[in-house]
Amino acid sequence: MFRNFADRIKSLRSTRSDIRQLQMMGDRELADIGVMRADIERAVRFGRR
Repeated sequence: MFRNFADRIKSLRSTRSDIRQLQMMGDRELADIGVMRADIERAVRFGRR
């Protein structure tokens, strides 16, 4: 039970870190990878479609 909780916390931290990294990128860099600024959180959490 504790291990599952720890894994979940680790996953949430990783997700937040990925979102922060993408938010620091410029609009042109985001466009190069096919992500609009408004879609950063969705892209990280659910992947690009």
